[in-house]
Formats: sequence, structure tokens, C-alpha cells
Amino acid sequence: MEQSLDQFEEAFEREQRVEEQRRVELRRRAANRSRARHIVKTEKRGRVRFGVLALCLTATVVVVVVVMFETLAWLVGG
Repeated sequence: MEQSLDQFEEAFEREQRVEEQRRVELRRRAANRSRARHIVKTEKRGRVRFGVLALCLTATVVVVVVVMFETLAWLVGG
């Protein structure tokens, strides 16, 4: 009886260690998934911001060129 109780306790402790390792692994995998989602989100946001910046710069160049030539035409023709 004493031996079976010792065996039961050893098996229980072994199972506890296995469960703890499983929990640690699950926590680590969840943290990795969260980190990966954050990286993807940051990259996506960066691409959108770069697109908006390029669009604003292009619009600024177009407006400046149009105003410059309109002013030049007004000065020369005027």
C-alpha cells in the first residue's frame, strides 16, 4: 500500500511538471503570436503612412509647378 501511494505521488508530481512545462510553452507561443501580430500591424501602418506621404509630396509638387508657371505667365504676359 505504501509503495503504491509513493508511486501515485511520483506520478502526480511528474504530471504536475509536465503540465507546468505545457503552460510555459503555451504562454511563450501566445507571446510570440502577439509579437508577430504587432509587427504586421506596425508594418501595415508604415506602408499606409508612406503612401500618404508620397501622395502629399506629389500633390505639393504639382501645385507648386502650376502656381509657378501661372505666375511666370502672368509676369511675362502682363
